Amino acid sequence: VMYLCVDHQAVSCPSGWTQYGNRCFLYDNRQMTWAQAQRICQSLNANLASVNSHDEYQFIRAVISSASRESGLTWVGGSDGQQENYWFWIDGSYFTFTQWCHGEPNNAGGNEHCLMVNFSGKAKSTM
Repeated sequence: VMYLCVDHQAVSCPSGWTQYGNRCFLYDNRQMTWAQAQRICQSLNANLASVNSHDEYQFIRAVISSASRESGLTWVGGSDGQQENYWFWIDGSYFTFTQWCHGEPNNAGGNEHCLMVNFSGKAKSTM
């Protein structure tokens, strides 16, 4: 699964990053686990991306589509790994965005603790 980083602190975005408001996003098409992807984002002074609004969600999906030429499964920074069904964003943002696929994010199979987008073209929680 590919991943998307976000940097909240940037005034202007570094080369290769895409700006939305005061946030910069970086898509990487290397296959990683959620934890590996978060570590790489942290090495760039960023985190796996949070989603804070419908417009931002559409922007994130456009960044992924533009960079990958498809709507591939992509890790973002949501997790309920600490407590079942208590979702949070790894960057500390409030988990208030709710426009996921019907019934998502969920915990199908009892071991889905990390969030990805573009599952069946929308969003899905998984391990």
